[in-house]
Amino acid sequence: MNAHGKQKTSGSLTVKELSEKTWNDFETVLGDNGGARGCWCMHWRLSIAEWTEGKGEGNKKAMSRLARREPAPGVIVYDEDAPVAWCSLGPRSSFPRLERSPLLSSIDDEPVCALACVFVHKGRRGSGLLPAVLEAVCGYAASAGYTTAEGYPVEPADGRRAGADTAMTGIASAFLKAGFSEVARPRKDRPIMRRRLG
Repeated sequence: MNAHGKQKTSGSLTVKELSEKTWNDFETVLGDNGGARGCWCMHWRLSIAEWTEGKGEGNKKAMSRLARREPAPGVIVYDEDAPVAWCSLGPRSSFPRLERSPLLSSIDDEPVCALACVFVHKGRRGSGLLPAVLEAVCGYAASAGYTTAEGYPVEPADGRRAGADTAMTGIASAFLKAGFSEVARPRKDRPIMRRRLG
């Protein structure tokens, strides 16, 4: 990480923490809908009632408050200077709804960097960018002191394409390409995957 909070990674992708300085880039990646359905990446951080009540502007304000705190709630990934992806990450305890999820509950006591959301800008979807995004995010997580990254991707059945609201946690094939291995499969379309860092 250099003095500007920017980390050079393999290829041309770089990573910056979400902060007031990078907020406009976060908005660019998530678009007018705040990702999907006014989420603004608060899905795993709030109860369903809180999330629904804040849908849209309320969730955006909640994430804006998190962006002003340490540690950063996630990172923006850039291709050259263009913001192309967002990843919400941190210890599992940062994501209370993930912790309470009967589907994605902790499989053991290992401390992990949870990659709770991986969102690619709509103009770059389908371009095969996701494995490189995950690679860049893992580089950041390792530099932040994490030893294991954990993801919760979907594995669409029969080659179907997942929509933005179902693919918010990433696609399993991209995680495999980025060096993750399946450690559990609580449902046939939802593996839990990990990668050792460092």
